[in-house]
Amino acid sequence: MVSTRGRLDEADPTERSGSWEFGGTDSVVLYVHGLGADAESARNQAYTARLGLEAATGGAGDSGGAGGGNAAAESARPVIGYSWASNVDWGPAKETAEANAAPLADWLTAWADEDGRPVHLFAHSLGARVTGETLRALADRGRTDVLASASLFGGAIPNESAGTDGRYGSAIAALDAPLYNFHSRNDRVLGWVYRASDRTRAVGHGGLPDAATAPDGYADVDVTDLVADHYSYVEPDEGCLSRAVDQLGFE
Repeated sequence: MVSTRGRLDEADPTERSGSWEFGGTDSVVLYVHGLGADAESARNQAYTARLGLEAATGGAGDSGGAGGGNAAAESARPVIGYSWASNVDWGPAKETAEANAAPLADWLTAWADEDGRPVHLFAHSLGARVTGETLRALADRGRTDVLASASLFGGAIPNESAGTDGRYGSAIAALDAPLYNFHSRNDRVLGWVYRASDRTRAVGHGGLPDAATAPDGYADVDVTDLVADHYSYVEPDEGCLSRAVDQLGFE
């Protein structure tokens, strides 16, 4: 796990925990959770994503948690959880999501320079806001090379924000990697709650609006046939990771 909880004002805002013995794996997944997750929930969600990947790729794992024991070493593609203080009200959580852009950009840059194994970023719900702001920070720094891919699952950001003329469009286009937006019309949290609170449609509900132009490297992936609700995108056997691994070329 990588955490910024209670550390955003420190000189080094990220803290690592768990086992970092990844063995001979050729890439890793960084999972960024959404709203309402405390430290335990963040860890559990990352572990669920790991189990979902194993189910989607036909891999086998042990019963350890994400990053704990020998779990990461034995997984074909380890999942690192990015834990941030989202267990607050919606407004403050959006502000904290934006405040995590610099720490996450710092971490990704350091990983690329010191480890070098490709990172596939998975972001759920409000984690899409963390991701979009991080892509902007990376573009400003000229470090658009630090990700192998980025995937949004039920992204809780305005649908127009991912378009060419939107807040994140130029950063998506600058990324030296594809960005996939996995969206589901069955996601009632985005279709009803998000739309009522933010008075706009979420990119994770129906993808880009018809009037928007997709940036280079951006692809909408409709997973309505696979995803029944806001919380099942990365669940083993009932989410959409089988389609995601096809898009990403995972084996």
